Amino acid sequence: MSDATAPGAPKAALWSYAFRPFFLLMSAFAVLSMLVWMFVMHGRGPDFLPANTVYWHSHEMLIGFALAAVAGFTLTAVATWTGRPPVSGHELLLLVLAWIAGRVAIVASGILPAVWVAAIDMLFPVLLAAFLAREIVLAGNRRNYPVVIVVSLFAVFNALYHSSTLGMIAMHWQVDRVALYLLLHLLLALITVIGGRIVPGFTANWLRAKGHSKLPRQGGVIDRLVIPLTLSTGLFATLVPYNPITGYLALGAALTHAWRLLRWRGLSTLSEPLLFVLHVAYAWLPIGYLLTAASVLGLGIPPVAALHALTVGAITLMVLAMSSRVALAHTGRPLHAPRAIVAAYWLMLIAVIARVISPYGTTYYQLLDLAAGSWIACFVIFLWVYGPILLRRRIDEIPGENGPDDQA
Repeated sequence: MSDATAPGAPKAALWSYAFRPFFLLMSAFAVLSMLVWMFVMHGRGPDFLPANTVYWHSHEMLIGFALAAVAGFTLTAVATWTGRPPVSGHELLLLVLAWIAGRVAIVASGILPAVWVAAIDMLFPVLLAAFLAREIVLAGNRRNYPVVIVVSLFAVFNALYHSSTLGMIAMHWQVDRVALYLLLHLLLALITVIGGRIVPGFTANWLRAKGHSKLPRQGGVIDRLVIPLTLSTGLFATLVPYNPITGYLALGAALTHAWRLLRWRGLSTLSEPLLFVLHVAYAWLPIGYLLTAASVLGLGIPPVAALHALTVGAITLMVLAMSSRVALAHTGRPLHAPRAIVAAYWLMLIAVIARVISPYGTTYYQLLDLAAGSWIACFVIFLWVYGPILLRRRIDEIPGENGPDDQA
């Protein structure tokens, strides 16, 4: 009897590594939350949602969806980074229960006391930061201390968001809006850092295996500029979104991200969608920052178009690209995208393009429905393809689950 069919095997596998439960939860939540948001957009949302449904949607896409993906990726990668055993078993179950409790509390925040909502929703980011810090600090893995800082800031900014609902800070400061934008730009900074390692790293490994001698280029002035420019753009876009300085910083970020991407030989990976999609996802960073610059500098681009180029494009497509790759690499499967997943990549591209162009013309709601429907279909496909993979053990039965090229 194979381990995939042995009694209790799926349960044992599910709690072995963080990517398994969190990629399942992330994709299921992506479907359910977007269905609810579609009803809200058409004026039919449930009564128990908070009064400001736009902030609810924003918060849950960042903390509920994106941070679940961050948890799955970082807690899996940290075992490779440190050589320590992965966060698993009861600790992983505790973290999952904290995530679930936070989602329930937020969706019912229209009827629950604000202090309860805040306390429950803080459990997940605090525990995630604590587990990650413990693994990296105990291993003395100084290279990844910045990852601990970034993940800890998710907890700090989430607390800032809830401080407004608790009346701890004057509402006219719009602290909840500021906190949401800080969370957004923190995610973009994390993609800048992690993407700058894995995209050229995985590309180099693939090109070497194909016998190519010309590999992606890294380092130099461009890599020294891109992170501070990304952080500065995020800070200015949060605090002074309409200041021309914000526009020029965003333009600088767009140019450095584009220059960085062009050095990674992305077009050489066209024959492998599982790898090429990482380059496509990263490309939405320069596109999004360019649209941000055009919006701030009065060139006729609506802010919401630039915002969704960064959120649906850079963040969600990168989440999809990374989760579809990590799930294969860490379960001993070949690193080739199934046809259904390639279709999912196309659906997410349709979603981001439809959402970015939706403010133009007279087809706003039709394009919103197209974007939301494509998003939902994308993650339904992900669940269909990867659900069995995530619930089963490695196909090669090798102890540990480090994939063939996940050393970046």
